[in-house]
Formats: sequence, structure tokens, C-alpha cells
Amino acid sequence: MLFDIGGIFLDWDPRHLYRKVFDDEERMEWFLGHICTAKWHMAHDQGYPMAPSCAELARHHPEWAAEITAWSDRSEEMVAGAINDAISVLAELTATGIPCYAVTNMEAETYPLREARYEFFSLFDGIVVSGFEGTAKPNPAIFHIVVGRFGLSPAHTLFVDDRLENVDVARSCGFQVHHYHGPKSLRATLADSQLLPG
Repeated sequence: MLFDIGGIFLDWDPRHLYRKVFDDEERMEWFLGHICTAKWHMAHDQGYPMAPSCAELARHHPEWAAEITAWSDRSEEMVAGAINDAISVLAELTATGIPCYAVTNMEAETYPLREARYEFFSLFDGIVVSGFEGTAKPNPAIFHIVVGRFGLSPAHTLFVDDRLENVDVARSCGFQVHHYHGPKSLRATLADSQLLPG
């Protein structure tokens, strides 16, 4: 088994932080869509440190400097917590002896904090973190890293992710795939694959 982490086991969303920063939802969404965008953030997942990235962006948008700086200074407030129903499924899998690995898009500086904060990280037999590798999903390169590092056979490995573009790339790399929509559908897929009881 190969899992994504954010959106499955961790409730990560910049809105968890920025709803504290903004008192206007529409203004917050404009900021996330035009200033601290997903495209801009991708560099962090690929290993570019957040603090200098935020400083550089703030120089281009000084009127938003405080809001931009919050991205690096208060990054852990983007995590609302662990998603326990999904973690229960993971714990059941590992209890049966099925090896479980993870490949996550996560910043190099935040990963150690989250690994220390959330016990479920210890359930994985190995984790590839994009920020340490310099490449992130959906780039096929990170799946090749996973295969080489853990000796996985993609044809015999089920990959689970909540983002369709990542699922599509994993499929093209030869993995079995499950597009995650919640623990109930995941459990059904695992039962169909005879990995867990129905």
C-alpha cells in the first residue's frame, strides 16, 4: 500500500489559518487565488524554503506583507488535526502485516514538526517527502523514487490519493489506484481487494 498524507490522514488547508487572518471570506479567497496561490506554494513542496519565498513575494506585494509572512510564520495553523477515521483504516492494515508506505507533498521544514506531533506517522514502513527530494506529485519522478527506495512493484501496489491528477500519474506509472473520497469508500476498495474484511 502507498498513501498520500494530506487530505487523507491530515486535515491541511491554508484556509484553517487564513480564516483567522481575514474577517472576509471573499477577500481571503481572492488572496489565496491571486497572491499565495497553489502554484506559488508548489515550490515549497519541491524544497524551496518558505521564509525566503514569503519575503520575496512580500517585496512584490508589500500591501499584503503581513498576510504573506503568516504563511511561513504560522504554517502549522494550516493543519486542523488528524483524520481519525482514515487512521483507523491504516492501523487495521498495518495490524494485518501489510506494508504501508507514504509519498507526501510537504515542505522540508514542516515535515519533522508533523511527524513529531502526530503518532500515525509511525505506522508507515517508509515515507518519501517531496520537500527533501526536490520533486513533488504529480511529477512521475517522485513515484520512481518511491519504487526504488522501497523496492515496490507498482503492479502489486495500491496507491491512494485525494487528488485526481496524482492518481492519474500513478496509474500511468503502473500502480493500482484508488481516488480517495473518504474512509468508507477506501474500506470498500480494500475489501474488494481482500486486503481487509468486508
